[in-house]
Amino acid sequence: MTKITKIKTGSKFEDHASYSRIVAVDDWIFVSNTAGRNPETKEIPEDVGDQTLQVFANIGRALAAVGSGLGDVVASRIFIQDPADTETVMTIVGQTFRGIDPAATVTCPPLGSAVYKVEIEVTAFRGASAAPTERKTLSL
Repeated sequence: MTKITKIKTGSKFEDHASYSRIVAVDDWIFVSNTAGRNPETKEIPEDVGDQTLQVFANIGRALAAVGSGLGDVVASRIFIQDPADTETVMTIVGQTFRGIDPAATVTCPPLGSAVYKVEIEVTAFRGASAAPTERKTLSL
């Protein structure tokens, strides 16, 4: 029988819009679009690099709640408010996902508030970090 786990963080946004931070369906884990708000202080750093680091801390904490981690991420969607911030954000994404190499989408749409400079959503598969991985390079 399929097991579904839904986790909320207590964010007013999750309650208002009726969504979960994480929905885990068996070993598949879906993490909602996550901003760089510090859960303890409720503050959002001004600097896009600091926001990106906080986003990854938030995602890592959420994944840990269901027995997973960033190493299990198989797909990411990165939303950057200002295209000029792409280099900074993607440098941190590259450092964080080096060797994990998930499928990725990067786009620069307007976000829900001007205070958010970056938001990231991920899909993970529990145990992917320990699975044998075959790597190939295609010539396109």
